[in-house]
Amino acid sequence: MVILRDILYRTSIEAVKGATDIDVNKIEFDSRLIKPGDVFIAIKGTVSDGHDFIDKALSLGAAAIVCEILPERTEEGITYIEVKSASAALAHMAANYYGNPSQNVKLVGVTGTNGKTTIASLLYQLFKNAGYKTGLLSTVKIMVDNIEYKATHTTPDSLTINRYLKEMEDAGCEYCFMEVSSHGIHQNRTAGLHFAGGIFTNLSHDHLDYHNTFAEYRDVKKRFFDELPKGSFGLVNVDDKNGLVMLQNTKAKKLTYALKTYADYKAQILENQLSGLLLKINEQEVWVKLIGTFNAYNLLAIYAAAVNLGLESQEVLRLMSELESVSGRFQFIVSDTKITAIVDYAHTPDALENVISTIENIRTRNEQLITVVGCGGDRDKTKRPLMAHIASNMSDKAIFTSDNPRSEVPEDIIKDMEDGVEPQNYKKTLAVVDRKQAIKIACQLARPNDIILIAGKGHETYQEIKGERFHFDDMETVKEILGQLNK
Repeated sequence: MVILRDILYRTSIEAVKGATDIDVNKIEFDSRLIKPGDVFIAIKGTVSDGHDFIDKALSLGAAAIVCEILPERTEEGITYIEVKSASAALAHMAANYYGNPSQNVKLVGVTGTNGKTTIASLLYQLFKNAGYKTGLLSTVKIMVDNIEYKATHTTPDSLTINRYLKEMEDAGCEYCFMEVSSHGIHQNRTAGLHFAGGIFTNLSHDHLDYHNTFAEYRDVKKRFFDELPKGSFGLVNVDDKNGLVMLQNTKAKKLTYALKTYADYKAQILENQLSGLLLKINEQEVWVKLIGTFNAYNLLAIYAAAVNLGLESQEVLRLMSELESVSGRFQFIVSDTKITAIVDYAHTPDALENVISTIENIRTRNEQLITVVGCGGDRDKTKRPLMAHIASNMSDKAIFTSDNPRSEVPEDIIKDMEDGVEPQNYKKTLAVVDRKQAIKIACQLARPNDIILIAGKGHETYQEIKGERFHFDDMETVKEILGQLNK
């Protein structure tokens, strides 16, 4: 039990009705989970409004209600707290409830369109290899030192974030690396957290179904850096024109990294092969097992962050040489018939172009590139023709298929994609709705030494169709099909 007033610290309160010196059990924003003595926070979501469930929360025994609009009729013996933003109140109250664990763990947030998972996951891997107890909050998984939990969102809700951070603190973790999505920033999920540093990767076309305009999307990302505390660091990619924008109003120490322009941390690609990269970082050479220009940026950000978190530069370079690629990020296998299959999470136009450009840099041109790609349903429709244009223009063959169609008709999604194919590329494209069948056809079309890129789902092990999730794993599927064709 905690006293209500003790968990209201830093919450922007408009009005209070009732006592705040009462004992409360726990905080909930889902009315179905309320038990006697709990605090119910009524969040206005994109699908439903928590204010509509205040009566249900009270019927289940809620002792206090936190909301943006007080009910017309209030009950005796219940405390009502009117706040400016219920989502921000949830974030601050969650942090207070768990004892503000982010102040006792060095928390670094990674934001941007592409690269968040790779940077956060590899920083976790690097610090673990350096001998530190470390935490990870990512799209792929959540790690509390060596204990793994399943991830459901890129940036979880505030209660979940603080619960895991508390577990990390209790486990003795010194560091935590966290993906910070634009949704998470906009919905105040990161409010109330104390960040030791923030990293900006890049900004390209994504989530415009949610943010409406690119400027709004950019400004939400910028808000994360605006809110970084004094004493933290803000590390940005200045090869991206939005990099310096992120640092305009930050109180954090301003740091930059780049491959092409002047920056505090500079890298040069000396060799780029399927076996790895030879990089020169601030005049020091390092061989790494990751591939491609986009990973050169990721690794440079990792180097800069690790040094600013106190590791010695030579030790960081040694640890970088040991890093293994992240699940679903340019993962590849080579079949017995010398067909290379690459699985990558690329689900934005920029990410797809980066991956295909990386393949272009390491191929000999004596082989064909077959790209299998789809677009998600109930998401930003404007990127569909762009994705198809890139795939058809930069590949020898492009197969359009289902990603996670969700509630949409897969054929309609593919039609939207096909609008981006230029006439000269029509003959290079196929539409195969069933994803497994699309991968099978790509394998059947491939000859020895050809490259198959399967883009869009990466680490995901499911397909979401009409509200249901079915098991589906791109890497598992292509291994199985290539294995059958080899027999």
